[in-house]
This record gives sequence, C-alpha cells and structure tokens, in this order.
Amino acid sequence: MPQIKNLNIDSITHLETPKQFTDRLPLTPESTETVTRGRKEILDVVTGKDDRLLLIVGPCSIHDTKAGLEYAKRLKGLADEVKDSVLVVMRVYFEKPRTTVGWKGLINDPHLNGTFDVATGLTMGREFLLEVLGLGLPTATEWLDPITPQYLADAVCWGAIGARTVESQTHRQLASGLSMPIGFKNGTGGSIQIAADAMLAAQEPHVFLSVEDDGQVSIVKTNGNEGGHIVLRGGTSGPNYDPSAVARATSVLEKAGFEPHLVIDCSHANSGKDHRRQPVVFRDVLQQRTSGNRNIAGMMVESHLHAGSQKADGDVSKLEYGVSITDACIDWTTTELLVREARAALAKTAGALA
Repeated sequence: MPQIKNLNIDSITHLETPKQFTDRLPLTPESTETVTRGRKEILDVVTGKDDRLLLIVGPCSIHDTKAGLEYAKRLKGLADEVKDSVLVVMRVYFEKPRTTVGWKGLINDPHLNGTFDVATGLTMGREFLLEVLGLGLPTATEWLDPITPQYLADAVCWGAIGARTVESQTHRQLASGLSMPIGFKNGTGGSIQIAADAMLAAQEPHVFLSVEDDGQVSIVKTNGNEGGHIVLRGGTSGPNYDPSAVARATSVLEKAGFEPHLVIDCSHANSGKDHRRQPVVFRDVLQQRTSGNRNIAGMMVESHLHAGSQKADGDVSKLEYGVSITDACIDWTTTELLVREARAALAKTAGALA
C-alpha cells in the first residue's frame, strides 16, 4: 500500500512528560512565593487596584543565559529601588515568532546553530526562569507553542499573546486557561479591535485538546481568564502610543465592556523598530500617565546589557556579550535612567495629589 501518513515528517523525538520535567526542575518555596506575589501584583496594576506603573523590561529574547542572568541581577537591584512607584517585571522570552523564517528562540535552537535541540532548550529555559525567580524578580514571556506552557507556565508571572497570534483561536483558548495575567497585543496591522476580541474570547470558558501533566492527550475545559488587557505595539498603520491613539484604544475597550487599562510597548512599530527611539516613546507615555491618564497601566521596553543587535551566523564565539540577536535593545545605562525617571515623575505626581 502507498504511504499516506507523515509524508513531510523527517523525525519525531519523544520528550519527558511535563510532570517528569517539572519534577526534575521544581520550583522552590521561595520561587513559588515570587510567582504568586508577582501574578497578584501585576493583576492589581492592570486592573487599577494598584497605583504603580507596570514596567516589563528585558532583552528581546534570551540567547545567552549567562548574560541574561547578569542582566536579571542588575534589574533586581533597580526593581527594589523603585518598587514604591514602579512594579518591574523581567522579559524572559524564549520563543520568537517569525514573519517568514529565522531563529525561533532558545527553546527551538538553544545552540544557535540549527541543531534544534528542543529538549535542551526547554531545560535551559526552565533553569533560567528558576534562577530569575530565585532572585525574587517576577517573570514575563510570550506564549507561542500551545504545549510549551505545560513545561514552563508555573514559573511565569505575566504572559503575552503576540501580534501574529492574537487572532488565533488556539491562542485565545490557551489564554483562557493560563494562570497568569495575559497581555494581548494589537494585530500586526495595528488593529486594536482584534486584541479586544481576543480578550473577550479568553475571558470565557473553552474546551479544546491539549496535553496534561502525564503526557496524555486530553480534553481540557477552562474557566476563562479575567486578567486580560491590551498591549499597544503599533503596526503597519504606524505607532499607536500618542494620546489620540490611546484614546481610541480606550474607546474600543469601553465599547467592548472592559475597564480600559492599557500597556504600551515602547519598541516594535511604536519605535519604528529603532531602539534609539524607545526613550522618546517611553517619555511621551510617561508624560501622559503623569498628566492624569490612569488608563495607562504600564509599558514594555526591550533592553539588554549593551545597545543594538547582532546577527547569529552559527558561530557563537563571534557573538558580542550582552547584545541582542533579535530586535535591537537599549543598553543598561539608558534603562536605569528611564526607570529612575519614571519613579521620580510618579512620586512627584503622587506628592502633588496628596
């Protein structure tokens, strides 16, 4: 008989079950407390119960865990310094959606050489999350593959559904069952309505197929996620961080029946993909917030030890330490400056209102 199955499959490799994996790399009691506290504090900020500004800051992607951990240690000190006015969460991104092709992130290709050692990538990713949580620093990531959360989600405090997947039913269903607040980015074209529709879908219960802890393919029924909010990141139509764009997004959310709480991404289309413009966006949004727009709950910033980006060509030895291999980032000195500016401006505003 002719072969009619798996005609385009090269190989299939078994993984540990999620339970075997998380049992091998468990959360400590201290890390569990960081996740619990981080999720609650983030939810309180994005629902308006906490007056602080949420700042989700860190590398576009983690490709070098040594540099990433150095960054995390610096960020923890800064987070403690500004915690009265600013809630700092670290970007810990392991999966990178690609418009066509390219490096898909640490999980998919941890050795940066096209060997696609996913089992090692998952292990490296979880180990890194555990190290960041061990510092007492909340974690944030984008969910791309629908099975990855079974291996990592217990170590994540905030999740994103990205601009390329926000219209996907699979990702909306996934978000409805995740245990952390979820930011839905506007679509790549700039549509805010798509993100509002995703929020609406994800807050409802869903039934879908997934993998449970013992590896069994199962029918999953969710309760819905009430922690959804929109992330404005601009689009092909242009930036959407200015006051008029924020007002339009607020109107879309109100018409959909939501409290209009927004997080604004200072990178991507809002900066024209120019990392040097991130501070411009940041200061504009901060001015809106300190001028009284409490609908702005937070911002995202792509930041690393050193500015810019570099291409990974398969030879890791040629890579510059602490420089992004995906989107260009601002450097640590600029990051410190912006975060401290935010704290000072917010504290001044709070003092004026007191």
